[in-house]
This record gives sequence, C-alpha cells and structure tokens, in this order.
Amino acid sequence: MSTSTSSSTSTSSSTSTSAHAHVQKPGWFTVNVLNRSVAWLTRRGLSVWGSRVLAVRGRKSGAWRTTPVNLLTVDGQPYLVAPRGHVQWTHNMRAAGGGELRLGKKADAFTATEVADDDKPALLRAYLKRWKAEVGVFFNGVGPESSDEELRRIAPDHPVFRVELKS
Repeated sequence: MSTSTSSSTSTSSSTSTSAHAHVQKPGWFTVNVLNRSVAWLTRRGLSVWGSRVLAVRGRKSGAWRTTPVNLLTVDGQPYLVAPRGHVQWTHNMRAAGGGELRLGKKADAFTATEVADDDKPALLRAYLKRWKAEVGVFFNGVGPESSDEELRRIAPDHPVFRVELKS
C-alpha cells in the first residue's frame, strides 16, 4: 500500500501513527487460502486485479518480509493502500522508506511517501471502487459512493503510500 527515512509527509493534516492505530487482523481463510493463493499466482507472473507481492525490509530484523497487495494507479501514479489499517508492512514501510513490488521474476525497487489524511479521500474512493468486493468490510460501511467527509473520517485508519519506482 514510505519515504527514505521518515515515511510521513508534512501537510495540513498529519497521518495517524499512534499506539491506538486501527488494525484488522486477517482470519484463517484469508491467511491460509486467499493470501497464499494470490501470492502464489503473483510470484508466477499472474497479476490478479493489479496484485503484486510487496517486499519490505523488517524494521527490527532487516530481513525481507513479503505480503500480497493491490497496487492502485490513479492518474498514472501508483499507490499502496492498507485496507486492514496499521499492519506490519505499514510499520516496516515507514522504517525502510520503500521496498520492492514483485510480479513473477520482475522486482521493481521503489521509494514510498506516506500520503497525508486530507489527501486520501480520492485515493480511498478509487481503491474502494476497484476492490470493494474484496476489502469493503474493512472500511466500516464507507464505500466509493461515500462523501469526502466520510472518507476523511476513516482516512487515519488506512495508511496510503505514494510509490516512486526507481529507474
């Protein structure tokens, strides 16, 4: 779904990184069937609706950590959205400032900048428009037709990172 060393961008609204940050842990089926199936296909070069395998260095271990993600593109700019909230990959992204997006044998290195909450409504709307059937349950009734105010209300619960691919 950060930056070189600090992953938040200072704008009119800060991003949420507090200890009480929103997290929705996946259930057994998601972890053991859905995520593994999507990751398996993506590692073999078959993208499922924009899927990639995100690889980010662990903030404590330094080891590569991987998870399947949906790569959102808005106006030609790629983004990563964390529908489940402030999960491990978002913490690692903030610490590492980037990682790799993998599809098959291709690994695209990138840097990432966290998007401010006030700048998220259009991105969350686009994400929900594309993947609501898959992730809508994590957005507490807010969907692509919701108002900017409703999207801004849930924005702190869903980190968003602007991806800059390295040449």
